[in-house]
Amino acid sequence: MSDPVSPPAAIPPSLTVKAGHVLPLWAGHPWVFQQAVANKGKGLEPGDEVLVIDPNGKILGRGLFSPSSAISVRLYTQQGGQAIDGALFRQRIQEAVSTRRAFGLPHDKPGEATTGYRLIHGEGDRLPGLIVDVFEDVLVVQLGTIGLKRRESDIVAALLDVVGPRAIIDRTPSGIARREGFEVDDSALRMLHGEPPAHLAFSELGLRHELPIELTQKTGYFFDQRPLRDRIAALSRGSRVLDACCYTGSIGLAAARAGAAEVWGVDKSAPAVLVAAHNAELNGLEDRARFEEMEAARAFRAAADSGGFDIVVCDPPKLAGGRKVRDKAMSGYRKLAAGACGAVKHGGLVVFCSCSGTVNQAALQRCLALGARDARRRVLIIDRLFQGPDHPVPAAFPEGLYLKVLVARVDEA
Repeated sequence: MSDPVSPPAAIPPSLTVKAGHVLPLWAGHPWVFQQAVANKGKGLEPGDEVLVIDPNGKILGRGLFSPSSAISVRLYTQQGGQAIDGALFRQRIQEAVSTRRAFGLPHDKPGEATTGYRLIHGEGDRLPGLIVDVFEDVLVVQLGTIGLKRRESDIVAALLDVVGPRAIIDRTPSGIARREGFEVDDSALRMLHGEPPAHLAFSELGLRHELPIELTQKTGYFFDQRPLRDRIAALSRGSRVLDACCYTGSIGLAAARAGAAEVWGVDKSAPAVLVAAHNAELNGLEDRARFEEMEAARAFRAAADSGGFDIVVCDPPKLAGGRKVRDKAMSGYRKLAAGACGAVKHGGLVVFCSCSGTVNQAALQRCLALGARDARRRVLIIDRLFQGPDHPVPAAFPEGLYLKVLVARVDEA
């Protein structure tokens, strides 16, 4: 007797994409923007599965409907007959695990152990809107769409099946949830599985980190800057390093362990600075790394008055959350660049970063050039970095390359 055959996935309602908007989707872009949709989803509920077709009825993909978002549909597959269900989530999570292993994540090499990383990077892992970060045996997730929220139990089951964590924490930002049409309670720890851990603990490049559960910036840590931390470590021996907007001090700690003569980390968040100081002690680096609650601009002035640092890192929070505030953000980046360049000694290095998706590398480079000119400095870019391999970017999705880092030598004008 033959094995039973699974029934084909039910065909969902369809949305038609206007002529002129088809090619990016055909090439693999995962977003269907609201203005590209010919029929506006009458009769569909938020989070429903939809079939996306071109004006000739050809299937472009299958996705989840978000009527209150500028992105009406996020595509999960180009196969019209593949349902967005628990089987798909398990398959994609297994693929993500395999991708990380290919790049050595996680690993326990002596002195280089890395047990914290991003496991699911939304569109980069063909699971748009879903973020999953690994903190050893604890996962932190963000469900960025109403469609994912409706499938929360399938996602949790797939993570338990493939990864087997002892705990899963939901850190979906309340602002994103509201825009998508659902609510989350920011006043309480949202456990999707297991008991609340005492803290989030992991190793990165051999450094131990402990983060309190209540520290809720993103998922708790910026794994995307691992390549920069590695690069700073290679540049820092014997140097004085200023890490502005240091958050929990990871860049400064990498520099200190690599032999920096002095590390000064500043951030306007008092809780983050306390965590940075704790992690310095945890790694025996408190004698060469100090952390202080302070605005970056004030630290830049103090550094300039003291003769300048050898390396100045400026890694601010996202300044441009959307295109409407891009011009204001560009002005902000220019001011930060001027301050950072003024804080570097002659022949030193400035490391200038942006995590704003709407500010591309050329725009960031222009801000650095103009800021340097404002500070009566000139800069020579010697290196460029981006997010690490646990934050993959589909070739058809240039928006996915959101993190840009410029490393430049600073001299007198």
